[in-house]
Amino acid sequence: MAELRDYDRATPHGPAMTQNERQIFDFLIKPDDSYDSAGVYWGDMSLAQQIRFVTKGDAVESRRELSNVWAMFKEDPLSPFSYYFKNMVLPGAGLGLEGHSPYKLCNATWIAAVDYMEISGIIVGQVLVGILGDWLGRRWGLIQDAIIMLLGLIMLTAAWGVTQNGWVVCYVWALFFYGIGVGGEYPMTATSGMENAVGSGKVSTKDDRLHRGRKVTSAFLMQGWGQFFNQVILILLLLIFHHGSGNPPYSQTAVQWTYRVSFAIPAVGTLWLVYYRAYKMKSASRQLAAAKMKSKVTGYDTESLKLTFTYFGPRIIATAGAWFANDIFFYGNKLFQSEFISVILPGNTSVMPGWLYNLINVGVSLVGYYLASFLIDNKLYGRKRMQMIGFLMDFLLFVVPAFHFEYYRSPAHVREFQTMYFLSSFFNQFGPNAVTFLVAAEVYPAPIRATAHGVSAAVGKLGALTASVLYNYIDTQTKFYVVPWFGLMGMLITLLFLPDTTGLDLKEQERRWLCIRAGRESDYHGVAVHPKHLSWWERWRGVGRYYDADADYRQKIEEMRTDWEASQSRKAAEKEEGGHSADGDDHDDASWSSDVSTYFEKTQRLSPTIRPENKEYVD
Repeated sequence: MAELRDYDRATPHGPAMTQNERQIFDFLIKPDDSYDSAGVYWGDMSLAQQIRFVTKGDAVESRRELSNVWAMFKEDPLSPFSYYFKNMVLPGAGLGLEGHSPYKLCNATWIAAVDYMEISGIIVGQVLVGILGDWLGRRWGLIQDAIIMLLGLIMLTAAWGVTQNGWVVCYVWALFFYGIGVGGEYPMTATSGMENAVGSGKVSTKDDRLHRGRKVTSAFLMQGWGQFFNQVILILLLLIFHHGSGNPPYSQTAVQWTYRVSFAIPAVGTLWLVYYRAYKMKSASRQLAAAKMKSKVTGYDTESLKLTFTYFGPRIIATAGAWFANDIFFYGNKLFQSEFISVILPGNTSVMPGWLYNLINVGVSLVGYYLASFLIDNKLYGRKRMQMIGFLMDFLLFVVPAFHFEYYRSPAHVREFQTMYFLSSFFNQFGPNAVTFLVAAEVYPAPIRATAHGVSAAVGKLGALTASVLYNYIDTQTKFYVVPWFGLMGMLITLLFLPDTTGLDLKEQERRWLCIRAGRESDYHGVAVHPKHLSWWERWRGVGRYYDADADYRQKIEEMRTDWEASQSRKAAEKEEGGHSADGDDHDDASWSSDVSTYFEKTQRLSPTIRPENKEYVD
C-alpha cells in the first residue's frame, strides 16, 4: 500500500513502525472484508475488480458460516435453531406479536373509523417511543413499549359494550392504545437490533460489516411470521367455535370467542416479552450511552437533532418519503385480492376465502422477506438497488392492470391478475418494505437514531392513512390509476437522496458525526464520505471532497493512540483504587495487542499534547 510505504516518512512520531507493527495496524484499520491485499477500499475498485472481490469474499464467508452451522449441529442438532431463535426471532418478537388483522364486524363508517384510529395510534407510538428511546435509552424504550402492547391486548381482549356501537367505541380506543405500542416497536426494534450487531470494542467486527443488514431485517421479518400465524389462528378459531365451518351466518358466540382468544394468545407472548426485555437485555443501551458520553450529553441530545436536520435533511426526505410511498403500495396491494375473489367467487359473503388467499399472500411475502435478508448486505446489490428495483417492479405490476382493468379482471384472465397480486407482495418485501425499515435507522447518528426512525416510520404511516381515506372516496379502477405513481416517486426519491450504506462500517458514520458535532466536518476523511456511500444529492453538494484514504489512515492511528493513553490512565487509576474501575464500565482494554502497545509506548514521549477539542474520537 502506497500510504503504508510512505507512512514512516509521514508519521510525526519519531521511530518508524516495524513490519510487524505495520501489519497489525493494517489488520485493525483495513480489514480484508473491505480492502484487498493492496489496501484498496472495495468502493475504489473498478466494477470488474468489485465483482471479483465481492464474489470471492462472499464465497469464503458462506463456507465459514456453513462450517459453523455444521459444527454446531454435530455438537447439538438443535443448537442452530437455538441460535436463530436467540439472534433473529427474539429481537423481532414485538413485531411478530403485533401482526394481527382488525375485525370487520360493523358498517363501513365504523370500519373506516377503526382503520383511522389504529393508524393514528401507530403514528403516535412511532414518534413518542422513538424520542423516549433516544432520551431514556433503548432498554427502557423496549420495556415500556412491551408494557403498552400488553395493556392494549388486555383491553382488546376485554372490550365490551351493551350495544354494538358501544362495543366498537371501546374496541377503537383499546386499538388506539395498543397501536401506540405497535408503533413504538418500529424504532426500538430497528435501533436496538442494529446497535447490538455492532461490537462494543474499538474495532468493529467483521460480522457487523458483513451481516448488520441481515440481522435487522431478520428481526423485521418476524412481522411477516406474526401475520402468518395470526391468520392461521383466526382460521382455526373460527372453525373451532363455528362448528367446523367457515361459512356465514356467524353466530355472536362464535365471533366473540374467535375475536377474544385471538388477542389473548399474543397477550401471553407479550407478557413473556416484558420479562425478557427487563431481565435479559440489560446492555441494550450500551452503544447509545457510549455515543452520549463522547458528546458529553445526558438526557436527550437536542443539539444532534438540530444538526441532523442541517446536515442530513435530504436523508430525511429519502427515508420518510420512500416509506410514505411504500405504505401507499402496501395498502394498495389489498385492491387485487378483493377484485379477483369477486371474479372467482361471485356473490361470496364468507370471510374464509379472503383469509385463505391472504395466508398464501403472506407466505409469498415471507419468501420476499427472507430473500431481502440474504441479499441486503451484498455489496453488488445492497440496500439502494434493492429498494429501487422493488419500487420499479411494484409500479409495473400496478400500472399494467390499471390500464387494462376489465381485461385482467375477466374470468379468462383473472389468474394473471392473481399472479400480479402475489408478485407485488413479493417485490414489496424484497424491496422497499424491508429496506426502509433498515435504512431509516442506519443512515443517522446514534444519539437521535430512534427519533429519526420513528419520524420516518410515522410519515410512512401517513401514507397508509392517506390510502385509507382516499380509497373510501374513489372506485377501484381509479385506485389502480393512482397507486402506481407512488412507485415511481419512491424510486426517484431513493435515487436522488438515499445514500447506500451497504458494506459501510457503522462506526465510520459515528466518527464522522463526532466531527460534525464538534464543528469540524472537514476533519473527517474516512469512507463514510466516500462517493460510494453518499447519495446523488450529497455528491452534487461536494460532500465527497473530504475523502482521503491516506489522511484517514494516519488519523485512525492517532485516535487509537488517544484511546490507548486513556486506557493506560484508567489502569493506573484502577491500580491505585485496588483494581476496580471507578465508573464500572467495560472499556475493553484487553483488546490492545502487545505490538500496538509497544509502538505507542516508544512514540509516547514524542507525541504532541492532545488538546481537549481533539479528544472526541470513536472507539
